[in-house]
Amino acid sequence: MGETRVDLLHLLEDLRDAYPGMVEETILTEIVANSLDSGASRIALEANPGEGTLMVRDNGSGMQRKDLARYHDIASSTKRRGQGIGFAGVGIKLGLLVCEEVLTETKRGQTHVSTSWHLSSRHRAPWKWVTPIGMVYQQGTAVRMKLQNALSPLLDAGFLGAAVARHFQPLLDSTFSKILSAHYPEGVEFVINGQVLMPQNFEAPVKAPLEIRMLRKRKPSAVGYLVRTDHPLPDDLQGLAISTFGKVIKSGWDWLGLTPQARERISGLIEVPDLAACLTLNKGDFIRVGARGATYLAYRKAIQEAVQRQLSDWGVIDGQIEETPPRQIRPLERDIERVLEDLSDLFPLLGSLVEHRKGGQKRLPLGEPGSYEEMRAVITPGKGTHVAEEEDTLVVQGPTPESTPNSSDREPRDPDDTASVVSDFLLPDRGSAKRPARFGLGIQFEDREHDQELGRLLESTVWVNRAHPAYQRAVATRSVGYHIALAVGLALAPLAVEPAHEHAFLSAFLSCWGEGGLPKKTKKPKR
Repeated sequence: MGETRVDLLHLLEDLRDAYPGMVEETILTEIVANSLDSGASRIALEANPGEGTLMVRDNGSGMQRKDLARYHDIASSTKRRGQGIGFAGVGIKLGLLVCEEVLTETKRGQTHVSTSWHLSSRHRAPWKWVTPIGMVYQQGTAVRMKLQNALSPLLDAGFLGAAVARHFQPLLDSTFSKILSAHYPEGVEFVINGQVLMPQNFEAPVKAPLEIRMLRKRKPSAVGYLVRTDHPLPDDLQGLAISTFGKVIKSGWDWLGLTPQARERISGLIEVPDLAACLTLNKGDFIRVGARGATYLAYRKAIQEAVQRQLSDWGVIDGQIEETPPRQIRPLERDIERVLEDLSDLFPLLGSLVEHRKGGQKRLPLGEPGSYEEMRAVITPGKGTHVAEEEDTLVVQGPTPESTPNSSDREPRDPDDTASVVSDFLLPDRGSAKRPARFGLGIQFEDREHDQELGRLLESTVWVNRAHPAYQRAVATRSVGYHIALAVGLALAPLAVEPAHEHAFLSAFLSCWGEGGLPKKTKKPKR
């Protein structure tokens, strides 16, 4: 009988490459994330260049003996998705790549144990129980890494402080204290070589708060701010950053699909705790398929609208969201919009791209500007919008005419109209009143040679591969419309249904699309 063997070194190197940034920064952020998930309110980092060691100590819940034993297994974790930042059990394992020894000590109740761990060969990473050396005083966990490189940045206190401030900025900013208090009731304090890391609020000449309320929640589901400076910002500060449970996941303008004027002078940060359940394995992005993908797209659309409105008030918005599609595919885009409307009842996860209205009327959030009065998801960029509560009903009151441009040109709407529920969230309406904005499904083209996919879904845009031989054949046979519809259906299938039902979804999608192009049958008048 044979035995399956694992090239452990190769596996760890693949895991390292899956994370953005340098491996030392990844190791640091993963250890801090584990401390935060254990309920720690104080995390101390102590770098000793003389001995070549870095120790990270927290006052969290600690681990039992069996949990510490499982801690050494690759991809094994007791944490569940959505309950914290980490869930996959691959964080501290990357330390084996750069360390001669990883010493872990934990104390919980009467349990006080410690282990020593190292990578001895490509296939073996032995660990053993050792006597605790007193790194933990009352309760919590401490990790001491003996680094192979005496010049490792993990031994530099300045690098540690900058990395913690960059990746965990909401925990150092008082703007997010209220929304994070539910997850960190005692707050979080970072100490680096005995010095407390001070709060770091973003100061700028112009600063506008952002708030997003989903469904009938009285408390905001996401909070943040946008700032505008008089001088260009560094590249890593440009654009809007998004975080969950205090961990910054993405930053910049690309993920949001906005291109404002003077983009190098605008920055911001928004905290969305609910997106912790949508994180990918490396915690550097969000899932874009299935129910979790629909939740992320719903929040992205809400954030798009809030930012779009604020940028419009500042007068720095430039053009529409994402690129304008070619004129020849606009009729096809309208047909696909209608298909999504019709299919959203059978496939609810498409609701992140469709908006429902009371009485059976449906509308995609594309094209025309909307108003605050029709939103049950309340978006508050800047000043002027507030929420009044009467008994158990949430009433949305719009901004004053001074804070909303061209508010007199908007048509009044029924305040009882409701939006659609997607993964227990109501989707917001349109964006800027100055220019039409696209917050639903869009179609764009790209050239990806040697790629077998007809199209792919990125955020809320389907990118059709023009370099695919099938597309070139469709152009030659004048069947581009059907090819694009097929590519859109294939790209939306992973978002709409489970893999086992993708064929049924594609059949329904093409059937609905085909019926829309047939001439309507009219009855002959009776004599």
